[in-house]
Amino acid sequence: MKTLLLRRAVRYGFVAMILAAYMGFCIMANAAGGTKPSVQKPGGGSGGGATHGSIGGGASHGSTGGASSHSMVGGGGSHGLTGGSGSHGPTTGGGGAATHGPTTGGTTTHGPTTGGGGAATHGPTTGGTTTHGPTTGGGSMQTHGPTTGGTTTHGPTTGGGAGGAGSHSTAGGSGGAGGAGSHSTAGGSGGAGGAGSHTVGSGGAGSHTAGSGGGAGNGSHGAGGSGHTATGGVAPKGSNTHTTRNGGAVTRRPGGRVSDVHDPKRGMDVHHGLNGNRRVIAERPGHGRLVSERGRRGYAQRGYSYHGHDYGRRAYYYHGHEYNRYYRGYGYRGMYLNVYAPGYYYGPGFYGWAYNPWRAPITFGWGWGGAPWFGFYGGFFAPYPVYPSAAFWLTDYLISQNLQAAYAAHKEAGETDGAPSAAGGPPELTPDVKQLVADEVKSELALENAEAQQTSHQQEVDPGSSGIARLLADGHPHVFVAGAALDLTDSSGQECAISDGDVLQLQTPPPADATTADLVVMASKGGNECQKSATVTVQLTDLQEMQNQMRETVDQGLQELQAKQGKDGLPPAPPSAQAPPTQTEYAQAAPPADPQDATDLQQQGQQADQAEKEVTTDASQEGAAPTPDAASTPAPDASTTPDASTTPAPDASAAPAASTASVQLGQSTDEVQAAMGTPNRIANLGAKVIYYYNGMKVIFTNGKVTDMQ
Repeated sequence: MKTLLLRRAVRYGFVAMILAAYMGFCIMANAAGGTKPSVQKPGGGSGGGATHGSIGGGASHGSTGGASSHSMVGGGGSHGLTGGSGSHGPTTGGGGAATHGPTTGGTTTHGPTTGGGGAATHGPTTGGTTTHGPTTGGGSMQTHGPTTGGTTTHGPTTGGGAGGAGSHSTAGGSGGAGGAGSHSTAGGSGGAGGAGSHTVGSGGAGSHTAGSGGGAGNGSHGAGGSGHTATGGVAPKGSNTHTTRNGGAVTRRPGGRVSDVHDPKRGMDVHHGLNGNRRVIAERPGHGRLVSERGRRGYAQRGYSYHGHDYGRRAYYYHGHEYNRYYRGYGYRGMYLNVYAPGYYYGPGFYGWAYNPWRAPITFGWGWGGAPWFGFYGGFFAPYPVYPSAAFWLTDYLISQNLQAAYAAHKEAGETDGAPSAAGGPPELTPDVKQLVADEVKSELALENAEAQQTSHQQEVDPGSSGIARLLADGHPHVFVAGAALDLTDSSGQECAISDGDVLQLQTPPPADATTADLVVMASKGGNECQKSATVTVQLTDLQEMQNQMRETVDQGLQELQAKQGKDGLPPAPPSAQAPPTQTEYAQAAPPADPQDATDLQQQGQQADQAEKEVTTDASQEGAAPTPDAASTPAPDASTTPDASTTPAPDASAAPAASTASVQLGQSTDEVQAAMGTPNRIANLGAKVIYYYNGMKVIFTNGKVTDMQ
């Protein structure tokens, strides 16, 4: 009997334990349900239909009630998806009518909110991933800022609801030899980084031909593909770099012409581009530098500290005009990157107006019809016929500004590019590629709005979140518009160029310790430029400068957009979008530009001439003799020689003796070279080209000999 009672007690006790556990679970679930974000499921069908899930006057997105809740997943902030490939449009206030702009496929994009009411507008969408735009009006709303690394980061809260400002956690990278854009050389392996300090490994001088499969001597650079040039760039296949005993270095292209020179005495790097230009960079203490280019703007950067962080003020000089830009410096993967920091921020109403689709598409007359640059690049670029939102207007503004800069360098410095013929056919910059650029512009607007909210609350903006660290870590493709001429290497190790206005896409992030990234060329101009669809290797320092230039130009366009709102076909901005921008405190704290900087930039070309001469002479005397068509001396700077060559001069002894009897009027460049050999120097002045031989100039106009001197 006792045994039976014991068994029943155990059985009933076990049941009671189960019931108690179940009741406790229910209580916990109910408690959790009181704080769990309520995300509304998207309405409408799946596929291409865009849906908007906001309810109530708070203009919330994807949630019920007045407050917007955003669930963060993976490495970046995400917002509940709407449909299969639609666009989640922003609310722009007033009425209940929903308008839908053009959609071209892809996944969800989420726009900002600029007012109350229930009107939902759906902006143009393209491929890509889910992004969340700024929320700038209505009840208690929350915006999600950019994220970095593998951890989830949260942007600021801009409404009056619960929460408060989120904090950014930046997953910093590690690895990579060298410091800020440094170039380290040690026993045959090239270092990481871009232009900057050049550290030579022990063991003396040496030279190495890229692609030959191993170091030839101490202090020499690595092999093709993974090796580096004298100035820290990726060495193309067949190039040769010689490091001198005093730490200088010279890189020659496969044909023997000098491409890069590093002068440790002056802290100077010189690069001769495939397009015929020359870029000179001189590093200064405190993350300062002087950068000059023929026919292009130059700048002097001076570092300063604000709230314990590194900042830099760049004073740009171009045709006697000076203007300033600001940058935040930080370490990333063993490099020192300068990330664009806007000198001014607008109010949330303006960013919302710029981000959202306008009430109706507009036409805009740019006035480019008679501009020489527009005709020159007619086969590459065509503006949109209509603009449904400011992002598309800013896209054309961005590309046109770059092409105008490229054309000016083409005319003033003799730069060459492969501008395609405008005779028939669609432009090389296709609508699909322009759509990718427009999407990136929208992302930049959302980013800048989030930064503006942070600075208005006296919060520091995370440079990793503002720069390429976020773009490399968020797992999404990103496009970059080239804002300068740049020499790259393709997947075969061959060197090719890109120029202003070309478009590259980052499709997959590089390894965590990489200091370069592989991008795909989406649009280029032909000639010696990298072919469309080619995979090219870009240094992260150069990639950051591309993003900087994009953001700078978009900000410049925003300034013009606000000034012209309501004019020339642009829609009028609401009163909340017309307030002037506010200067940032770090810009106010920047030291004034030094008047000596402009003079130093003017003199830098002559110093570079001397640096090239000294370093190449040292390299030649140490046994790195140039090949027959190689440059033994640098080309004179264009500021001192009007018809200066756009490429370094080959050794004069290598060219055959000039004879006027060997050249006839009307001959082509190929016929002249067949008779005279490779010229000592070439000046490319657009339609006019000059070949320099020993004591003789052969002048071509439109490819034919028109004069001999």
